Amino acid sequence: MPQVETALGPIDVEDIGMCLMHEHIIIADWDMRSNYDDYVDIESEVPKAVGSLNKAKERGVKTIVDLTPVNLGRDIHSIQAVSKATGVNVICPTGFYWTEEPWMHGWDAEYLSKYMIRDITDGILDTGIKAGIIKCATDHTGVDDFNKKLLQATALAHRATGAPISTHTTIANTSAKDQVSTFQEFGVDMGRVVIGHLGDSTDIPYLESILASGCFIGMDRFGLEAFLPTDDRVKTVATLCEKGYAGQMVISHDSCSFQDFFDGEYLEKFAPNWCYEHVPRDVLPALAAAGISQADIDTMMVGNPKKVFSTSGSY
Repeated sequence: MPQVETALGPIDVEDIGMCLMHEHIIIADWDMRSNYDDYVDIESEVPKAVGSLNKAKERGVKTIVDLTPVNLGRDIHSIQAVSKATGVNVICPTGFYWTEEPWMHGWDAEYLSKYMIRDITDGILDTGIKAGIIKCATDHTGVDDFNKKLLQATALAHRATGAPISTHTTIANTSAKDQVSTFQEFGVDMGRVVIGHLGDSTDIPYLESILASGCFIGMDRFGLEAFLPTDDRVKTVATLCEKGYAGQMVISHDSCSFQDFFDGEYLEKFAPNWCYEHVPRDVLPALAAAGISQADIDTMMVGNPKKVFSTSGSY
């Protein structure tokens, strides 16, 4: 039986259960953390993350995928601590964010891929925890030369290890379609790819053009009302289910227990439902009310995550 690596060791894919495929536990810049002792109090944030994730667990969530890239503040020790305290499986990432950093320009895709491959095959730092998925990203710059190098590095690591890929995109441009064409150029198995943040779009023909590649799409920002209200997100997912695409969608929040992008009070005011329990508490009942069958809901929440992680070993 295929297995997937988690923060507490490998599990059978059959044991993934209800899975939130695009989440974060703690995002906090390592440069700031290394230079300012008071930048973030991790000892207080871990218990908060435990409490938040336990609420999702009580509603049936068994696994989450933490998609915090290396250069966005991946904190493997905090991930492990939260998983151990909650009993929720956390599939851990490797990979790089889209933001340019000076050191990245001096290295080619093959050099960058070696770090990702090591995370997948040998483990992260001294923890023995192996990454189970590769994260990559493009944003407002699109797939420019620099980001294409990161996508190529991701493809190399994917082909060397068989690890699946999950991405960050923006609907402000065609970066999702450009990711697809770039991955196809570099020989990626599109059935092992989740193109992320497409739940921000209501453009059904655009979404279908991406689904045509055979990839999964992430309807994964539920709770971020400023990007798109929940009702519109539910309607889009329901429409795609009616068109037969339940087998290519995963549902999640892109939420974090702690992140250093925004002030916490701002998020509490303007995104009160941006939390791990929103999907099982509110979204799944809304989909059922919209006429989506339990079979399709189970496919998106259980079956598709299992498919994403059901192939392992060298590609």
